[in-house]
Amino acid sequence: MTYVKKRLPGWACALVSVAVAAPGLTGCGVLPGGDGAEGTRTVSVWLMKGSVSDAFLERFTTAYEEDHPGVAIEVAFQEWTGIGKKVTAALESEDAPDVIEVGNTQVAQYAETDLLHDLTLESVRDLGYEDWLPGLAEPGKVDGSQYGIPWYAANRVVIYNKDLFDRAGIESPPATREQWLEDTGKLDETPGGIQGIYLAGQDWYTLAGFVWDEGGELAVRKDGVWTGALDTPAALRGMAVYKELQALGEGPRNADEENPPQAQVFARGDVAQIIAPPSAAAAIQERNPALKDKLGFFPIPGRTAGKPCPVFTGGSDLIIPRRSDDRDAAMDVVAALAGEKWQTDLARTMNYVPNKATLASAVEGQEATAAMAVGAARGRATPNSPEWAAVEEANPIKPYMTAVLEGGSPERAAKAASARITAILRGRP
Repeated sequence: MTYVKKRLPGWACALVSVAVAAPGLTGCGVLPGGDGAEGTRTVSVWLMKGSVSDAFLERFTTAYEEDHPGVAIEVAFQEWTGIGKKVTAALESEDAPDVIEVGNTQVAQYAETDLLHDLTLESVRDLGYEDWLPGLAEPGKVDGSQYGIPWYAANRVVIYNKDLFDRAGIESPPATREQWLEDTGKLDETPGGIQGIYLAGQDWYTLAGFVWDEGGELAVRKDGVWTGALDTPAALRGMAVYKELQALGEGPRNADEENPPQAQVFARGDVAQIIAPPSAAAAIQERNPALKDKLGFFPIPGRTAGKPCPVFTGGSDLIIPRRSDDRDAAMDVVAALAGEKWQTDLARTMNYVPNKATLASAVEGQEATAAMAVGAARGRATPNSPEWAAVEEANPIKPYMTAVLEGGSPERAAKAASARITAILRGRP
């Protein structure tokens, strides 16, 4: 990574943005503000490519530097591919960035290096931690210490075809799981070859939500030791819900939602529902522009009205390396990015869910993002172990799901999957 140590004019920033977009390139986006004069404190920030728009970053940087004379913000954009090794190397270097955006489920692996600042006091005292979305806050907290400050979130919702719902006589989205299953069956029975839902057999993130809704877990930690938990009665009930819903469509039992891409299937026009992040709408509309004004969104229904199904919350946290040149200045930038003003701006600009449930009003009127925000209030993250990435890489959950959907014993398949998860989490892959 080559940092740009001087401020660039706007036209140069535009060229930098083009460079960032080129495959395989990592670019630095340094926006107008300070002039790099002697005595200026520079706060270096790593953000992931695509996390923010140029316009948002320019607004934030300009406003921040005007409010903090003598401080210059330098932003470097990073590619997600290979980011784990790159961040680890940066944490170990003598020239670590001051602030780094990381995936919310990555915080544990970086905290394990003992090269992050413990931000517990700052988060408790100043940042309103009690209102943070649990799916961002929980993975940012390791062994009682807060290392990741929640920044933004995104999660799955139900994307539906309004025309097909109208044809089936369904006047409003379902509020409970029972009603959802009934409505999906009604869609299947509607003349015209409608597929009530397209749900691939190995969509394990969606399964996780059903498991959590039933009170189960993917894995549990006791006395510092992790154990797979798919074979508990609660987790098995979640799998039974998934099987019942998946049977109401024609999704493959032995493939995930990307094989084939479910947005592509939905775009045919005969599928009533998919479970996906709202960003899938763009891919649907690109393939079938006629669906542009026919897409609706609602939170994944839970067992009872008013309590949507918990969802896996993706998104980002902000961390501060121990070897940051200026912890106080870095924390001040993090506090600004995580505060109400810029959270509201970011949510409206990028269609993200803000980091606090109390800021959900920022996306009112944006149907898709508002549906996400409702679900995010009950969001969860994957088990907070630095070894969970290895579980996802091997992913014994997928063949477990296929085995059950193809008629195998849920108890036997779940026990095997849990044993494999246990082994990986305990460092015995």
